[in-house]
Formats: sequence, C-alpha cells, structure tokens
Amino acid sequence: MKIAAVQHDIRWLDREANFERLAPMIERAAGDGARLVVLSEMFSTGFAMGEQWADRLPEPFDGPSSRFLAEMARRHGVHVAGSCPELPRDAGSDARPANTLVLASPDGALHRYDKIHPFTYGGEDRWFRAGGSTVTVEIEGLSVSMFVCYDLRFADHFWKLASTTDLFIVPANWPATRAAHWTTLLSARAIENQAFVIGVNRVGTGGSLEYAGGSRIIGPFGEVLADAGSNEAIVYAEVSHEAVLETREKFPFLRDR
Repeated sequence: MKIAAVQHDIRWLDREANFERLAPMIERAAGDGARLVVLSEMFSTGFAMGEQWADRLPEPFDGPSSRFLAEMARRHGVHVAGSCPELPRDAGSDARPANTLVLASPDGALHRYDKIHPFTYGGEDRWFRAGGSTVTVEIEGLSVSMFVCYDLRFADHFWKLASTTDLFIVPANWPATRAAHWTTLLSARAIENQAFVIGVNRVGTGGSLEYAGGSRIIGPFGEVLADAGSNEAIVYAEVSHEAVLETREKFPFLRDR
C-alpha cells in the first residue's frame, strides 16, 4: 500500500484557511496513488494552548476538523488522518478537549485515538485531557497503530503493540530546537519494533516556536524510505504486511524480549 506524509504549514487557529490549504495537497496525494494520507498534529489550528485561546480551540465531537477529514476521505476514496482538539462525545463537566488523532476511511468510518501523553513540559496537560487507551485499526490488510507527537518518547506503548502492528502513525508539532530527537526517536521506534513508521511534522512558525519538518517514512529495518526535508512537501512510500513479516523472520529479534 502506498502511503503519503503531507508536511505543511498551519495558519494559527484559522480552520477554514487550513482546510483550503490542505484540500489540494490531499487531492494530489490521492491522485499519486496514496491509499493513506497523514497530516500533522493539530493540522487545522496549530498548537494553540493558553487562556487566550481556550474559547476558540476546542471543537465538539464530530466538529469541523473531523468533518473535513471525513469529506476528504469520501471525496477521494482514501484514508486520511490528522489530530485535532476534539471534545469527547461524553465530555461531561471537563471543558478540555482531547488531542484526538482522527483516521477517516472512504466508507465513512472514523477511528479515534486520544493522545495518552500530554506534553507537560509545554503545559498541554492543563488544556487537554489525556487519553486512556491505544488504538489499532486494519487498513486494507495493514495493521495500523496510532500515536501523537510526545507519545513517541514512550517506547513501552509501542512495544506492547509491536507484535500486532505493521505501521505506526505519528503526527506531530515537534519544534526545530529538538529536531534531532524527532528523527532519532522515529528511527528507534521502527528499528526496535521492526515495523514501518510514518512521522508527520509541521513546518513554519506557530505561537513562539519554529518547526523544521523532518517528516519521514521509515521501514522495519530502520531504512529511511522518504524524508520531506524542511519545507512544505508530500512524500510517499510503499508499505506492506509482507515486508514486516519478512524482516521479523530474517531477524527474529522480537522473540527475545
């Protein structure tokens, strides 16, 4: 299956502008044969945390960002994923959204993963509720597990899913000051779990931070299959369940855990 990483800039808290920017990029990726198209973390708003944004950031369940992903998936007949600040269906009295990775399928199905590890160093835990469980879905014969940004630093969650995962999805807003950590950890998660990893980071400036991209698709032996560099770009790679099995059979490292 061909997958695409859409590395893009984000207009701060301007959903409609971001939808307009991303729609032709998704169309292009679908036209190039991608069956799964992955956008960044907070693809429609940027990582806008703080009191001044608290009334503009959260979206209702099945809000505008989820609907955009669903429409793109339906229109182009592909799977589309990206994270957004969405309130759970049963939000209760907690006004904080989750950082929800939504994966929309062409048949109308929506799969959701709420980021388990809010980025406490940046105060994400004040403005976002933490998720409580991992999510793995089947996409056209491929087993896909979903994580978001800071989750990348917590190898144990990836390890627990390794035996049933062919591809890990990791959208991010990872700042340029720690770019080396981003690329190193993406490679580590692929190598130690012998699985494909697609990490999709944003570019440009958001709030007071600079983002340098570095989106990558990495193979189950740690080979870099695609690197988006530091500008807006779409990169592609072919992934398969068979390639994961072949790697694990040739190098049976997972058996020794």
